[in-house]
Amino acid sequence: MNAPVRQSQADILSRLYDMKRKQIEQAVRQGNSLRCQVLEAEAEAISNALKAVR
Repeated sequence: MNAPVRQSQADILSRLYDMKRKQIEQAVRQGNSLRCQVLEAEAEAISNALKAVR
């Protein structure tokens, strides 16, 4: 895969990760532990994908 495509994917994944962290913060404030667990799993998957692209 060429560098511009990898960088574009990394940028998208980074934005997704940031948005997911904000969702987690909101769920924590609401005291929704199940939603927190789901969002944490999603954030971890995004983080792993980001590491694979970099």
